[in-house]
Amino acid sequence: MSTFDDFVGYQVAIPTGLIGPIRVNGVHAHGDYYVPLATTEGTLVASYNRGIKVLNLSGGVTCTVVGDCMQRAPVFVFDSAREARNFSKWVDDNLAEIREHAEGTSSVAKLLYIDQYLSNKMVFLRFNYSTGDAAGQNMVGRATFAACSWVLENAADIRHFYLESNFATDKKASQINIMRTRGKRVTAEAWIPRDVLIQHMRVEPETLHYHAGISNVGAFLSGANNNGCHSPNGITAMFIATGQDVANVSESSAGVVYTEVSKAGDLYISITIPSLIVATHGGGTALPTQRECLEILGCVGKNRVHKLADGTSYVHQAEIATADARNPLAAMESFKRFQQGLGERCVEPPVAVDLTPVESYEPPNRG
Repeated sequence: MSTFDDFVGYQVAIPTGLIGPIRVNGVHAHGDYYVPLATTEGTLVASYNRGIKVLNLSGGVTCTVVGDCMQRAPVFVFDSAREARNFSKWVDDNLAEIREHAEGTSSVAKLLYIDQYLSNKMVFLRFNYSTGDAAGQNMVGRATFAACSWVLENAADIRHFYLESNFATDKKASQINIMRTRGKRVTAEAWIPRDVLIQHMRVEPETLHYHAGISNVGAFLSGANNNGCHSPNGITAMFIATGQDVANVSESSAGVVYTEVSKAGDLYISITIPSLIVATHGGGTALPTQRECLEILGCVGKNRVHKLADGTSYVHQAEIATADARNPLAAMESFKRFQQGLGERCVEPPVAVDLTPVESYEPPNRG
């Protein structure tokens, strides 16, 4: 914690639990996953496990990362709209040089493209970067400042410049991030058989689908950035457990839920999270307990951030291949250290108790 001012220790203890395993059918993450959640909401873990049971009985969740970029949005002010328009064309003509200066500040940051938005006599430039395993807000800030320094030396008629125009909407919910993505854009989807939904949730697909339409009206009237339930509940708990910047829940709270009912009466349900900001490197990910949680997730090391972001994307692959129902976590060194640390951190050491299993889940054979 060498960069933390007035550090007084790890005094705030937050209960942490594991949910799952949940079957995830993703590109970067495929298998059965355990998810660490750190929360003071006592029933959150149980609530998620009920949903996971239904999803597992339905074959799991299909997860897709469809976008990945981090932004910084400077603004340039001119004497008139015509000069602003001319500057916009100049940016297009000099994109290669702008990219060279931006990427010269980092071996990781890559400038993908620049969106331009003109208003009055101002030009808002939204620089879009890939940032590797880091969330990248500071990284793209340095890169954009270097690029804009070159722009200020070479472009004409600029009267004022600000590195951040509030158009990247850092740590704020916004419509532009829903449309254009900030962080990872991910979709999780599943087909839930009618009999599974009725038997385990005591609700028919048609009822849930009808309610989704009512919720759309409520979300529209209220101006909410999420027409589903409360996905930020689980996202926040995962952020705390894995050392993410929790303030990024502001952007990551956005969600677009869609449902339909098949002719056979099964329910299709999906959620797109358009601005999920996660990292496996930098910030709080190096803290001891948070790193242990990332190890449980299998998300420590290079090129693991898309595994963390796959689908709803905070799950660890733990293959359940044995027929004797042994817990795969027991063999993991990171989980052993977690158990040892738990005893040291508790006022009263944990007590082992016998549990009676009421139901089990065996993943289907997928060949």
